[in-house]
Amino acid sequence: MSDLLGLNTLNRVPAASRPRVIAAGAGIVHLGVGAFHRAHQAVFTEDAMAAAGGDWGIVGVAPRSTAVVDALRAQDRLFSVSTYGPAGRSVRVIGAFAGLRHAAADPDAVVALLADPAIKIVTLTVTEKAYRLDPATGRLLLDDELRGDLETDRPPHTVPGLLIRGLIARRRADGGPIALVSCDNLPANGHRLRGLLDYLAAATSMTGWVAANVTFPGTMVDRIVPATTAETLALAAADLGVRDEAAVHGEPYSVWVIEDDFPAGRPAWERAGAVLTGDPRPWERLKLRTLNGVHSAIAYLGALAGRETIADALRVRGMTATMRRFIAEDIAPGFEPPPTVNTIEYGEEVLDRFANPAIGHRTVQVAMDGSQKLPQRVLHTILDRRRAGGTPRWGTLVVAAWMRYVQGTADDGRDLPLDDPLADRIRARLAAAPATPAGVVDALLGLDTVFAPELACDDTVRQLLVDWLTELEKHGVERTLAGTS
Repeated sequence: MSDLLGLNTLNRVPAASRPRVIAAGAGIVHLGVGAFHRAHQAVFTEDAMAAAGGDWGIVGVAPRSTAVVDALRAQDRLFSVSTYGPAGRSVRVIGAFAGLRHAAADPDAVVALLADPAIKIVTLTVTEKAYRLDPATGRLLLDDELRGDLETDRPPHTVPGLLIRGLIARRRADGGPIALVSCDNLPANGHRLRGLLDYLAAATSMTGWVAANVTFPGTMVDRIVPATTAETLALAAADLGVRDEAAVHGEPYSVWVIEDDFPAGRPAWERAGAVLTGDPRPWERLKLRTLNGVHSAIAYLGALAGRETIADALRVRGMTATMRRFIAEDIAPGFEPPPTVNTIEYGEEVLDRFANPAIGHRTVQVAMDGSQKLPQRVLHTILDRRRAGGTPRWGTLVVAAWMRYVQGTADDGRDLPLDDPLADRIRARLAAAPATPAGVVDALLGLDTVFAPELACDDTVRQLLVDWLTELEKHGVERTLAGTS
């Protein structure tokens, strides 16, 4: 099959799979055009435009890689989203993109775009590390690249630099108010983005303008979207009748909770099924700790046990029982869930979703960037249990599994990748430490950008980590988990 998806081949796509809208005018800039955005916010936005109209097309901005932008440009900005469920799969083509940019190649064009009065909203899915926030404290990490964005006239190199340069240009152009919306898995993501921009605004004499013209709605996003594979592309082509080199796939479940604070208007996302609320924080905590925390737990334990996918890892004897105890005994006591939601019941739904064999979410993919993810996903749970006088047995098992994972070897001796912004620091600390469970624990607790002092100096937490790491090293994951049930 040689023909690509595009406007001239849409007539070959099954009618039920064609776009509900093909965006013309743009009202949203999105930073980070990865698989998750395309399978989540882009779908909600197309459905909102189909239901209620409006020039809310998305200009997708890739901060670094050109691969997705190039693929989308070759296809007239069209791409498909396949939904894989236990009962089979379905596919639809999305036409929500009204433009595309590559920030690294032309950052000034992105700055000009952010200044355009037609743009009312900027959304972000750039992963935790792009915010340049200390995972342990939430404070800005002012490195050389970000200093260059603030202190020189060179084109911006960082996501925070792009945002503040864009707002400076917007003020000069009298571009009007705008909402900056984080859709990343950060606790209180709107509050954190506001704190980041407040710092940058103070450094650039923008404080008053930002306070008067910029809002930072918080969000909770939820859909399992694995990395695209050759099989994803092959199945999409079979279902569409044309090739789609930008195809993505995900599970049937999809939720978006949004704080309704948009000074220049927004799409009718509620018409597409999103939840608009005055306070998304209970939803954020529920998802970060229960879904994302359990996801990371299964990823580290499953990868150590030699399991390729999350669904395979759940089949390890004792895994599901251990995750249920993690949810019930460590996660659920630590926060108040949204009204009408029961954390343990939500956790059961999460485990059912993770067991979907059609998704194929790889353990090593979920395990990436652990130093950035663990504070939000697991360490806050452990801190809350300790502050309440509890013993976070299962949360410390997850951290011990990460500590074993970053040593680079699975239980069967195969190599494990360490794909993490702190990889060099982690390796250096391990190399300098005694090769014992206590030595490893002490070395990694010394990563002050991961472990807050309150945790690093907690003797109970340290002993739990040493005990678990001893078990994992001596017996491996399967025997360790079997012994907990």
